[in-house]
Amino acid sequence: MTRNISRTLVTTVAACLLAFSSLGHARAVDESPSALAMTADAILLRPALLATTIVGSAVYLVSLPFSALGGNAGEAGEVLVVGPAKATFVRCLGCSRTGRKPEPVEQSSN
Repeated sequence: MTRNISRTLVTTVAACLLAFSSLGHARAVDESPSALAMTADAILLRPALLATTIVGSAVYLVSLPFSALGGNAGEAGEVLVVGPAKATFVRCLGCSRTGRKPEPVEQSSN
């Protein structure tokens, strides 16, 4: 029974890592999300992305000796830690793309 649960958990974590690892490119976002999208993002997606960031950090620490020997420790850190962290913390609430909303620039009339 415990073996089935651990297999299911490992499979779920691996799927989350693969699904959310490519969301980490910060750029300006021009979206206007709805209230439902913001609510779903705050209640469902952000906690899942935070868990993905934590699990990715643990996987990175476990794989660090091997990736250091292979010469791709930086790339592994980018994919496993930085990508999910950017998707969690550098994304406007309810937006589907990672990045910051540009601040509106107001011109003064002289």
